[in-house]
Amino acid sequence: MILTFLPLWLSAILLVGLPTLLAMGGPALIRRRLSLERLRANNEVAGFKFATVGVLYAVLLAFAVIVVWEKFGDAESHVADEAGAAVTIYRLSAGIGGDTGTQLRAAISTYLSTAVGDDWSAMERGEASQTTTRALDAVYSTLLTFSPADRRGAALLTETLRQLDALTQARRARLVVATGIVPGIVWFVLFGGAIVTVGFTFFFATDNLRAQAVMTGALTALIFSGLLVIVVIDRPFAGTVKVSPEALSAALHDFSLQ
Repeated sequence: MILTFLPLWLSAILLVGLPTLLAMGGPALIRRRLSLERLRANNEVAGFKFATVGVLYAVLLAFAVIVVWEKFGDAESHVADEAGAAVTIYRLSAGIGGDTGTQLRAAISTYLSTAVGDDWSAMERGEASQTTTRALDAVYSTLLTFSPADRRGAALLTETLRQLDALTQARRARLVVATGIVPGIVWFVLFGGAIVTVGFTFFFATDNLRAQAVMTGALTALIFSGLLVIVVIDRPFAGTVKVSPEALSAALHDFSLQ
């Protein structure tokens, strides 16, 4: 969604401010076409239906917010797990003698560099960097050249491969969530439900039209603020609010100090 890539203040204006202003004018527009008496006669029935619609939409909106928030947290965890596995591989490579250990440290450092430099920009487009994929392949190729001569070496190879598998899974997990969490049909229901819920308030009748407009505006601002949260963090690696590669950068910095 294009709103994901806009500055947060602009997204808030377009998604919260503008609908709120339009909704506040809705009761006045309906009042011009239908008299106060006719609207007031339907208050009881409309109130019952609005309660049902409001509860159903509130459940859907809350569920969507919780899901995208959890996925955003999971994305941060994937990056931390990936950095942790990379650091472990780098340290385990010290037990691999000869050129293989040196090449493995260089390969994992190159992988982190390309992940920070290329993978993040690719994930903003919902893609994966082929350069980073090739760098990960090079880590595997380098490690598989190691032929352990004793049980210690075999155990070292097994653990390094396990950590490399964890790193690969963590990268795959973040690439999956980078494409977005909310399906298209759910977007349709979320925005359609918001319009229906807000539109329902136009057909209530109060003697004070200004008070009704303010209440409608408050409800609209609350609903679309929830939608703003979903839009902004639906793609955890794109937009203004996103997961940074700080954990990988920190790991790469630690490598340079050793």
